[in-house]
Amino acid sequence: MMQLYWCPRTRSFTALWLMEETGKPYERVLTDISTGAQKQADYLAINPMGKVPALKDGDVTLAENAAICAYVAERYPDAKLTPPPGDPLRAKFLYWLFFLPGCIEPAMVQLSTKFEINPVAAGWGEAQRPFNVLDAALSKGPWLLGETFSAADVAMGSMLNFAVRMFKMVPSRPSFEAYVDRCVARPAFQRAQKLAAG
Repeated sequence: MMQLYWCPRTRSFTALWLMEETGKPYERVLTDISTGAQKQADYLAINPMGKVPALKDGDVTLAENAAICAYVAERYPDAKLTPPPGDPLRAKFLYWLFFLPGCIEPAMVQLSTKFEINPVAAGWGEAQRPFNVLDAALSKGPWLLGETFSAADVAMGSMLNFAVRMFKMVPSRPSFEAYVDRCVARPAFQRAQKLAAG
């Protein structure tokens, strides 16, 4: 059984929601970052970065939401959270899954901190550009892969809920609100929300 190391009100909600989407049993291991549990040697052996989430599957350990999403989606193909190899949608799935940590999250931090960086030097370019790209994709919807819900939506939907609704780090847009509404309506999201609330 997989073990998910997580903490409420952190990015680990993505992995919690993902595990709920699989419908498979898993063990939740609370890693309370307010007490420094993520800095203990036993946890650092799982994730040397000392952050949540992390996942343990037998002898396999990994961290980072995009990696966890890709791994779990492939590990449980019957959950249909990733297009199979050879499916033309797989390229789009991988694009969106890695667009989030590579472009959206750095741009989000830049916008929320008002940190100036040369757009030529930034891998995400000008800070609004990734959000414009995401806005255009979500306006077509309903999901990042069109009619197909995937683990990329778990990652992106979780981030938008976190950044736009919960902490208002990024200005909202109609496409973002409609997308988050669709995500929040999913039973697995609601189960994860109840678990995170304790």
